[in-house]
Amino acid sequence: METMTFPRYSPDDIISYLRSHVLAGAEARNLVKGDVFGTPKLEVLHMIYMRILQKVYGIRLEHFYMMPVNVDIMYPQIYEGFLPVCNLYIHMERLLPVCRVPDFQIADVLNPKTKRTIRFLSGILNFVNFRELRREVYLELQLSYKSAMEKHQQLEAANREAVLKLEKLNTVPVEHQAEVKQLTATIRELEQVLRQDYRRKQTALQEVISQKKSDIAESTRKLNELKVTMATLKEEQEQLKSKIVESPEELKNYMELMKETVKKLKKSKQEVIEKYEGYRDLVEVLPSCQLEVQLYQKKMERQGANVERLASVLSEVRHLEDQYEGAQIELQKWKTDEVSLKRLVTAKHEKLSTADIKITKKREDVEQYKQTVFEYCNKVQEKRGAVYDKVTAIHKEIQQTRFKIQQLHENAEKEEMKAKEIYLNLRAALEKHHDSLIKTAKSYAASREDKIAELKKGLLAVQTAGSSS
Repeated sequence: METMTFPRYSPDDIISYLRSHVLAGAEARNLVKGDVFGTPKLEVLHMIYMRILQKVYGIRLEHFYMMPVNVDIMYPQIYEGFLPVCNLYIHMERLLPVCRVPDFQIADVLNPKTKRTIRFLSGILNFVNFRELRREVYLELQLSYKSAMEKHQQLEAANREAVLKLEKLNTVPVEHQAEVKQLTATIRELEQVLRQDYRRKQTALQEVISQKKSDIAESTRKLNELKVTMATLKEEQEQLKSKIVESPEELKNYMELMKETVKKLKKSKQEVIEKYEGYRDLVEVLPSCQLEVQLYQKKMERQGANVERLASVLSEVRHLEDQYEGAQIELQKWKTDEVSLKRLVTAKHEKLSTADIKITKKREDVEQYKQTVFEYCNKVQEKRGAVYDKVTAIHKEIQQTRFKIQQLHENAEKEEMKAKEIYLNLRAALEKHHDSLIKTAKSYAASREDKIAELKKGLLAVQTAGSSS
């Protein structure tokens, strides 16, 4: 048993597949198992092969009845009946090696066998199924590739537009380059001036803050000293209370001195507190000054950005004005073009109407030509059937004549042998007859000479008798 790379189908499966996937209409309805297997009908099997070739290679029906252009034949009408079979065999011989069936022969078209046709059709059906599956995958890949290419083209177009916009934004027009340079120079000078002012004010504030911090440290030191002296004075007061004498004058004097010292201490304390509060206010004001400086710096930066934006806006405005003027000019051109185009459109509409009339006529002619071609194809098909029947009858007659020729050769050989024998017998008889003829001729010549001599004698006697008289 031969090794195959495809499963062998049963005849029922093959017939059902042919009805559902290969044939259509009346061909599928009228197909029977006996038409293909057992004692197959050649026209049905040829029709199945033709439909398969039409499905796989897209070969049209009229191509099977065409004579090759590169072949020079004196009388192509003789080959009309054999052409479809020959073309079918050529195309099937090209198809079946693709289906892993290498041993297709002309006898499989003219005198098909059941087992071989099952094997051929199994290979073809396996290849057709595989082709359909791969075709779906290929179409999906083609659609995905098409969508990917469209996205790629869209992205490339968007990228080009973005590059053009960036170039437009980055490039400054020649008219505004001098202004932009002056603005950038002024902005840089303003930034340098602001930075110098900010640094100078910052250094001055730092010096003031350091002085205030030193003053606060001194005032706190003095406060601490005063607190220490107050504590020592309170201790002395308590000690003096224990050592107070009864004299009221000394007590009064001492109390007055104490009151004066207390007043002085209160005054100095109040002064220190006032200085402390002033320093504290200054320290509290310092971050607000820093914030104001930062805000001023941010304002300057915003002002620089606003200047740049103003320059870009002015350039865009001028660009838009130029575009507007160009658009107006183009609009006027378009209006003139529109008038001319309307005239052209009217002329083209007239031409289209005439062309439509011509196309309808051509379509009618083409349909008539198609009908004539189909009628001709039907006639050719009928002729093909008649010629095929004639060819089969001629083949039978040729076989019969060959058999008769062989019999005639045998009879001729026998008759030749007989003729040789008759020839030999006749030759011997002719030789005998020839000898007898020679003898008779000789005897006739001798008798003729005797008669001539007698006649001469008679003539002499007659002559002598006449002369004497």
